[in-house]
Amino acid sequence: MSGIHPFRVLRAKPLWIANGVITGVLALLFTVFYVGANVDPVDHMKNLPVGLVNADKGADVGGKQVNLGAQISESIKKSAVSGDKIGWKVMGEKEMKEELGKGKLYGALFVPADFTSSATALTGTTTAETPARPTLTVLTNQSAGSVGSSLARATTTQAAESASLQVGKELTSQGGTGRAKLPAAARVLLADPVAVTVEDGHPLDSHSGLGMTAFYYALVLVVVGMLSANVISGQVDHALGYTHNDMGPIRLHRPLIRATRVQTLAISSTLMAGLSLLMGSLVMVGAVGIMGMHAAHLPLLWLYSVCAIAVSGIGALALLAVFGTPGMLVVTLVFIGMAVPTANATTPLQALPGFYRFLAEFEPLRQITGGIRSILYYDAQADAGLTRGWVMMAVGLAAAALFGLGVLGWYDRKGLHRIPAETKPEKTAAPA
Repeated sequence: MSGIHPFRVLRAKPLWIANGVITGVLALLFTVFYVGANVDPVDHMKNLPVGLVNADKGADVGGKQVNLGAQISESIKKSAVSGDKIGWKVMGEKEMKEELGKGKLYGALFVPADFTSSATALTGTTTAETPARPTLTVLTNQSAGSVGSSLARATTTQAAESASLQVGKELTSQGGTGRAKLPAAARVLLADPVAVTVEDGHPLDSHSGLGMTAFYYALVLVVVGMLSANVISGQVDHALGYTHNDMGPIRLHRPLIRATRVQTLAISSTLMAGLSLLMGSLVMVGAVGIMGMHAAHLPLLWLYSVCAIAVSGIGALALLAVFGTPGMLVVTLVFIGMAVPTANATTPLQALPGFYRFLAEFEPLRQITGGIRSILYYDAQADAGLTRGWVMMAVGLAAAALFGLGVLGWYDRKGLHRIPAETKPEKTAAPA
C-alpha cells in the first residue's frame, strides 16, 4: 500500500482540468443544440409548406364574371405579410388532402366554391336580418408536428383576416351608393365580411399525443439502442476478461480470452442484433399494450422498431469501440444532443437555423421519426417518410460498419492491442 490518502487525488490539477474541459464542453454543446434551435423559430422560419386551395366558382356581378377567391389567392401569394416564411403551395382540394395525409403540409387555407356568391350577396341585402357571411377555412395538421402546425395556423389565419379586409374593400367599391341603403348591421359586416374557421385537416386518434407519439416512440428506440450499446460493450469486455464486473460489493473477473478489436465489435454487434428482437418487442408492448398508444400496421411497426434499435445500437457500439472511454460522450452528442432538436418533431425543419437543417439531413432520430410517423399517422405510405426511414437506416448501418471495422482494423494492424502489457505471457527459457 502507498500510504497516501485517496482524497489527496483532489489536489491533482490534471484531474480538475481534464474533467472540467470535458463536462464544460458537454454543457455548452447541449445548450447550443437545444436552446439555439428553439430560441426564435418564427424568425428562422422559411418556406414552411402550407396549401392554398381556391375552389371558388365565381359569380356573375352586373354582367361581369367575378372570382374573389382567385383574387385573394393571388394576393396572399404576393403578400409581404408572411414574406418568405410561408411557402404557399397552390393546389386542388384532392391534392391538398393527400398532402395533409402524408405530413407534407403543416396546414392549408381553403376557399369554398360559394365564396364569391356569398360575398356579393351581402351588397344586395335590404332586410334587417344579419346577412350570411362567406367563409375561409384554415386547416391545421398536428400530425406533422404541433409546433409547425401552430406556426402555420397563426400565419394562415393572419392571411385570411387580411383577405377579409381586401374583400370588404372590393364589395364596397362594387356596392357604390347602394351601400347606404343597407341596414346598419350589414354595413358594419361589409367592412370585414369573411368568417374565418379553423378545422383539423388530418384528424388523429385521441391516443396519438396531439401528433407527438411518433417522436417520443422514435426517441425511445434510439435511447434504448444507445444505452444498450453501453451495457453490451461493458458486458462483452467482461466476458472476454478485459474488465472487471462489479455487482454491488462483489467484483467478478473472468479469465482473459484474447480477441482483436474487430472481433470484439463483431461479437458486440451480433449480441445487439439478437437482443434488438427482444427490446423492440418490449417497446411496442409497453407503448401499445400497456400505455394504449394508438397504432396500426403492428407487424410493420414491430419490424421497424427492431431494426431502428439494432442500427442505433450498432452505430453506438462502433463509436464506443473507436473512441474508447470518451466514446459515450460522442454517442450522447450524436444520438441525443444533435438529434432531438433536428428531429423535425418539436420544431419543424423550416423553422430551424441553417446549421441545424444541415444536421437533420443525416441525424438518425429525424430519419427514424419520419418512418414511425408514416406508420402511425399516414397509413404506412412509402412517400410519407417510410421509404426515407428504411433507406437512411441502411445507410447508417453501412456507415457504422465501414467506420468501426475500418478504424479498428487499422488499430489491430498497428499493434494497438487491448491486452495490457502485464497480462502478456512471459517468455520462458528453453530447458537445458
